[in-house]
Amino acid sequence: MKNILFVLTSNDEMGSTGHKTGFWVEEFAAPYYALTDNGFNVTLASPKGGQPPIDPNSDTEDAATEATKRFDKDEATKKKLANTLKLETIDQKDFDAVFYPGGHGLLWDLVENKTSNDLIESFHSHKKPVAFVCHAPAILKNIKGSDGKPLVNGKNVTGFTNGEEEAVQLTDVVPFLIEDMLQEKGGNYSKLGDWQPYALEDGLLITGQNPASSEKVADLLIKKLQ
Repeated sequence: MKNILFVLTSNDEMGSTGHKTGFWVEEFAAPYYALTDNGFNVTLASPKGGQPPIDPNSDTEDAATEATKRFDKDEATKKKLANTLKLETIDQKDFDAVFYPGGHGLLWDLVENKTSNDLIESFHSHKKPVAFVCHAPAILKNIKGSDGKPLVNGKNVTGFTNGEEEAVQLTDVVPFLIEDMLQEKGGNYSKLGDWQPYALEDGLLITGQNPASSEKVADLLIKKLQ
């Protein structure tokens, strides 16, 4: 059985706005069920361990999908989520791939988290897939490849678009815009229309544009591991 590591944010504050954030439920639930239904074992971790914060905006009826409805009734997975492992206890040798669900929360804790960054670089250098969806490609900001250049340099990547950030009225709140950052780091950034499902694979790197892209990212990861 292949083992997949999911890393979730521990941050529930949207900068200094006083608004709550966290991880986006759909971006956790859809890939989690896609992987576990295909026989993969998923381990959950976060910087602080324990229960990672759910973005309240992702836990509404408007944001509900088949995967989130399944999660709502899944007490076993909720219990597992309440007991995420501390990121510092994780060793990449125990896993076959790593996946980062999105949500705004990670912009303030995982992007600059050295443990997380070292882990991603270790996965990649050991020829294991690294996957990110929606806001999670922001974490690639400080990740370097074995050549010392940004990991995204020259690679086909996507992530939450400037237009999508504008649509949720957080352009002036986020520390940086993901689309701009990926291009600045030399990534070959592309996107579809706002909120359209879109995911890319380039070697070991898999990225998805937005919440609707979660299943596509999971599908690419599954194919990569089979």
